[in-house]
Amino acid sequence: RSLSDPIDTTTPQGMFSLQVLGAVAQLERALISERTKAGIKAAKAKGKLPGNPGIRERRPEALAKMTAAQKAAYGARIQANASQWLPTVRRLRPDHTWDDIARFLKSRGLDWTPERLRRAVKWLVAEGMADKDLLRKSPPRPPEDRLMTLAAGIHSSNPDLTLREIASQLERLHERTPRGGTKWSPSSVKNLIDRARRSGLLTVSDH
Repeated sequence: RSLSDPIDTTTPQGMFSLQVLGAVAQLERALISERTKAGIKAAKAKGKLPGNPGIRERRPEALAKMTAAQKAAYGARIQANASQWLPTVRRLRPDHTWDDIARFLKSRGLDWTPERLRRAVKWLVAEGMADKDLLRKSPPRPPEDRLMTLAAGIHSSNPDLTLREIASQLERLHERTPRGGTKWSPSSVKNLIDRARRSGLLTVSDH
């Protein structure tokens, strides 16, 4: 929540306002990039060195400004699309590992690595926009839980898939069954999806 602005990211309207601000920031960065490229081209034509003299000379004040600008740009990128992935993280952390959640998000078309996802959540926590409990260490989980997350992700990405089709996808991914086999049966997939619903990984809307 912002005390001086009408922004509260705990509400849909507040998150939307934040996304609009992020989109504006992205547009401004794109325009700045275009102007910078044009300026560099003109400077080179005159025989001048491009870039910030302070950065080239490693001046502390210039480096500090550059670092601050990079952090601000990173924060804007994170906030611009947080509504697409943060609710899933809040639902699954810390019961599920970063690797599991990244795999689950990727099955929904969101390209995250565990490292990038954890870094993004860490930034949100530092800014007071997410609960610090999201960063708690996950408890040890058996291999079956990773399979459960994977099967749930495949199902969520396309709820119309049959159990047999999900089994075929698991086989193409060379995933072994909980018993170590290479052939998946629809009943094994159903067990994983049922467990995912009981654990909250899948909701009623994911049927």
